[in-house]
Amino acid sequence: MRLPRIYFNKPLNLNVPTILGADESGHLLRVLRFNINDQLKIFDGKGHEHLAKIVGIHKKQAVIIALAPLESLPESPLWVHLGQSVSRGDKMDYSLQKSVELGVQKITPLLTERAGVKLFGDRIEKKIAHWEKVIISACEQCGRSYLPTLMPLQSLSEWLIGCDEQMRLVLAPTAEGRLNNINFNDERIALLIGPESGLSDQEIYLAQQSSFFPIQLGPRILRTETAGPTAIAALQCLWGDLR
Repeated sequence: MRLPRIYFNKPLNLNVPTILGADESGHLLRVLRFNINDQLKIFDGKGHEHLAKIVGIHKKQAVIIALAPLESLPESPLWVHLGQSVSRGDKMDYSLQKSVELGVQKITPLLTERAGVKLFGDRIEKKIAHWEKVIISACEQCGRSYLPTLMPLQSLSEWLIGCDEQMRLVLAPTAEGRLNNINFNDERIALLIGPESGLSDQEIYLAQQSSFFPIQLGPRILRTETAGPTAIAALQCLWGDLR
């Protein structure tokens, strides 16, 4: 049976009992129906992973001990920073989940002209917390031991000003550029994905002024939740670890 992987962002010492948090314990004990002596994998999001075992239950929380360190999966050699326009409903969740599975290292949620999503005050904090959980869950599922960095919600203009990746790409349906025509020299990549209605002409112009190169992936117009993962998969096939 495949052992479940659980994210736990505190240091573990071999053979020292550690109480898991309420969320982690709830998933193990109530959802997976685990019990004392059942084994699992624990990772800290910083590249460390351990084989562990449940040795007790304290106030509905699992008590574990780390049995042995495990070799973590290597991260993709391709470094991608995804600037993803915020989308409605579960579309944003899908974009984040699949991008993490495909190896993205950094994600910035963006507010753009046509996003159609209004976030302010407590809603921003709740959304960021929710997106963090989506990223953690995707790492637990796909085997990554490093958590991608989730940046604060930003306007597109703020992101463009602060973007420091050497290669900068923006998806645009009318662009003439193609990925297979790009000369790649192991640069870090920033990838800009627009909302459901697309980036405006002004936003694409601003991106180009910030050295973003417009590309399209093919003749069909992709949904926003499809565009990011598709572009990252293509980048990984060309220059990363997908074969």
